Amino acid sequence: MNSFSMALLHPNLLPTFNSNPLTFPPVKLKPSLSFSLSRSHFPPPTPTRFTLSASAAGTVVAQEEALPTPKPEKLGVVVKTTEKPRLVLKFIWMEKNIGIALDQTIPGHGTIPLSPYYFWPRKDAWEELKELLESKPWISQKQMIILLNQATDIINLWQQSGGNLS
Repeated sequence: MNSFSMALLHPNLLPTFNSNPLTFPPVKLKPSLSFSLSRSHFPPPTPTRFTLSASAAGTVVAQEEALPTPKPEKLGVVVKTTEKPRLVLKFIWMEKNIGIALDQTIPGHGTIPLSPYYFWPRKDAWEELKELLESKPWISQKQMIILLNQATDIINLWQQSGGNLS
């Protein structure tokens, strides 16, 4: 015989049923002044000051004095304009050649050379510059056209001057 069947046969091990209802002692709660409302829904309370004065009859009278309300602090936002990196053509102006190079200028950080100097007329500097610009996917078509037009203008100016700066 297992323990469960033994429990069914033994009268002291059987559960009993109490027909009396459960009763609990009364609970007294103290009044509380705290609220669970969010502070963001209500403006902060205005601070007040009370002064106590005694009258001739011996009673104490409280008089309310309003404190000056603090002025709200003005917060300002300073937006610093950040200059974008720029592409810059550099030139070496010589009597028999003109050198063209491309750099990237990052404001506040310096200059990054993106190409060597390409010399014209020794080689086709314009074509080499064009190939370099096309190999940089982050350089837009518009920027590429502007840079190539600037290079063309400087090469033409160099040709017209015959390599002389004067």
